Amino acid sequence: MRLGGVLRCHRVIRQQYVPQHKPVLEDDIKRLEDFLLSKPNILVLTGAGISTESGIPDYRSAGVGLYARTNHKPIQHSEFVKSASVRKRYWARNFVGWPNFSSTQPNSSHHALARFEREIRLQSVVTQNVDRLHTKAGTKSVIEVHGSGYVVKCLSCDYRCDRHEFQSILATLNPMFKDAPDMIRPDGDVEIPLDYIENFHIPPCPQCGGHLKPEIVFFGDSVPKDRLETIARMVYTSDGLLVLGSSLLVFSGYRIVLQTKDLKLPVAIVNIGETRADHLADIKISAKCGDVIPKLFDFSNREA
Repeated sequence: MRLGGVLRCHRVIRQQYVPQHKPVLEDDIKRLEDFLLSKPNILVLTGAGISTESGIPDYRSAGVGLYARTNHKPIQHSEFVKSASVRKRYWARNFVGWPNFSSTQPNSSHHALARFEREIRLQSVVTQNVDRLHTKAGTKSVIEVHGSGYVVKCLSCDYRCDRHEFQSILATLNPMFKDAPDMIRPDGDVEIPLDYIENFHIPPCPQCGGHLKPEIVFFGDSVPKDRLETIARMVYTSDGLLVLGSSLLVFSGYRIVLQTKDLKLPVAIVNIGETRADHLADIKISAKCGDVIPKLFDFSNREA
C-alpha cells in the first residue's frame, strides 16, 4: 500500500507539467501508424512536450509552463557573456537544480522511439531538448539542436567538462550550499537568497581562464552551422518528418518543417494545442505524445 502511494505521487509530479488535453482517438493512432508504415526513413523532431511527462516543464504551455508558473525568463546569451552577476545567478540556480534535472528518466514516448529505431522505422531523432532523455532511453542516432545540459564548455577555448564532474567542483567551491535541496520549491522551481547568489563561486576555465557555460544554445545565440547542415542532409535523405511535442515557435524547429515541405515531403505533427506549422501538416493530432507514440506498432497488445 505504501509503495502504491509513492508511485501515485511520482505520477502526479510527472504529470503536473502536462497541459490539459483531450483523450486521443483510436482512429488518429491508426491514421498515424498507416502514415508511418510506408516511411521507414522518417525523421523525428521532438520538443519540450515530449519531456513534460518525465517531469521537465516547457516554457509556453498555458498554466503549467515556466512562463506561466514563474517570473524567471530564459537566459539570454549576450547577458551571460557580458555580465558576471548573470553568470553567478545562472550557475547558482543550475547547481541547485542539477541533481533533480539529471536524475529525470525517459518516459514511454522516449522508449517507444528507441524501439522504432531498433525496428528500423526511423532515420534519426532531432531534438530541441537538452535533457539527454532520448539517449537515456537507448536511441543511438540523436542530434541535439540546442546542445546538451550534460556538457560544460569554455567560451574562449576548446575546453570541455562533464556536467557531473563540474557539479563536484562547484560543490567544493560553495560549501554554504549544503542546504541547497531546501531551495527547491514544490513546483520544481528554485528560490535562492540573494546573498547566496552574490557569494557563489564559479571556477574559470582551467586551460585559458575564460568563462564556462553549459553546451546549450541560449536564446539569442545561433545553432552551430555544421549542426544545421547535418540536419538539412537528414531532411534531404528522409521520406518525411514527424514532429512530437513542439509548438515550433522557435525557428530552429520550424526551419526543419519548411525544409521538409520545400522538398515536397509529408509532415505529421503530434502536439497538445496549436503549432506554428499546423497549416503545413499532412496529419495533425492534438494529443499527448504518451497517449499516441507508445501505441504505434505495439502489435503485442492488440487482439489477433
